[in-house]
Amino acid sequence: MPELFGHTRARVAARHALITPENHVPSSVPGVSGAKAVVIVNPAMGSGFAQILLEFEYGGSASAPAGDLETFGFVMNGSVGARVGEKGQNLAEGGYFFSPAGHAWKLESPAAGTQVTLFQKKYASLAGAARPAPVLGDASRVAGAPFLGDPAANLQVLLPEEPSYDMAVNLFSYIPGGHLPFVEVHIMEHGLVMLDGEGVYRLEDSWYPVRKGDAIWMAPYCAQWFAAIGKKPARYLYYKDVNRSPL
Repeated sequence: MPELFGHTRARVAARHALITPENHVPSSVPGVSGAKAVVIVNPAMGSGFAQILLEFEYGGSASAPAGDLETFGFVMNGSVGARVGEKGQNLAEGGYFFSPAGHAWKLESPAAGTQVTLFQKKYASLAGAARPAPVLGDASRVAGAPFLGDPAANLQVLLPEEPSYDMAVNLFSYIPGGHLPFVEVHIMEHGLVMLDGEGVYRLEDSWYPVRKGDAIWMAPYCAQWFAAIGKKPARYLYYKDVNRSPL
């Protein structure tokens, strides 16, 4: 078995990282009970946000009080009840929530084995813009569009594209052979988790085979490119920071 010889697909570099399910080590995270919490990305790595994977036991829960953090959560499989402030909804696979800074949130009554990916960051206010509102949604109800006109790559935007929001979370789906049209190099930082399929991700000068469950961190200006391989469509969820001054 490869792991007996210290082999891993994981890599943590100065400006990008690949973490696979085989590398996961649970952490004790305040507010999480009856669930395995794996901190995939956080500022100790060099990022400006945190990406956390929760896997619930029956009866588990997770919550956070109102504060300066904002949280986006996406149900990767299973189901869980979500509450943001006074708004509540049961979320099945593909369901998601956004809790702005200043709002408490809670996940409760999960089906055993439910997995939820969280993206968290400190909110950066914008003069003249109202605070963002809570969101409870379902990705199956969000229309997608061909990315830059390419039908092989479909983009779904999960949060409102408004100046109030300083984070965006999107879903990217590719048919086999679909790929990003060019190598991207940009100011936005990314956190990403593969939801389906497999492919090859270029991060700076390295190419990584990736598959369902793999997570990636990309620092600002990290050169990046993806191509879907295999016989099944590939899909990933990703975070980026948006709508704020570059200075």
